[in-house]
Amino acid sequence: MIVLADSGAMAEIASTDATLMARVVARDPVAFRSIVDAHAIALRRIGYRMLGDATEAEDVAQEAFLRLWNHAARWRATGSGIGAWLNRVVINLCLDRLRRRRFTSDEAVPERADESPNADAVMEDDQERAAIVKCINALAERQRAAIVLTYYEGLSNIMAADALDMNIKAFESLLHRARQTLRELLSKAGIVDPPESRIA
Repeated sequence: MIVLADSGAMAEIASTDATLMARVVARDPVAFRSIVDAHAIALRRIGYRMLGDATEAEDVAQEAFLRLWNHAARWRATGSGIGAWLNRVVINLCLDRLRRRRFTSDEAVPERADESPNADAVMEDDQERAAIVKCINALAERQRAAIVLTYYEGLSNIMAADALDMNIKAFESLLHRARQTLRELLSKAGIVDPPESRIA
């Protein structure tokens, strides 16, 4: 799913965010709480899809909000807004944790549980969804982040590039490689052209 943001909407986001952040700089807990309420679910979702662990996802989301609170005075309004900044922080925290896992453990990264709300889905669908999740988990960390941000979170390429601190051309190249690798992994798993709803 691709989400496009027009310049008017981006300007409105930047204006609202600048107002909220000015209040956070003044240590207004109500403004900070409104930021947390607006972004917590998405940040935990990104963390979970990157790390496969609900506790770690909660940790990285809380760390991102703590950094926002501690560095509020450095905030500079941009068209991408607070959400993009928080996404970038969470992705970087997840990448750091994944790198630490690689160096401190020989164990494979645990598979993520299937959180699909479709409890009455047939077993074949569940097995295919689990195989897709396994293929996504097998991607290199930054490729996985590109897939998570575009397919799971529905960010535009520009916003996803911002979250990964990349220029748009580099991000599009990364996303192209991620899709290509994912197609190859899915093909090896016997899954051909899965519906987007099962990737997402």
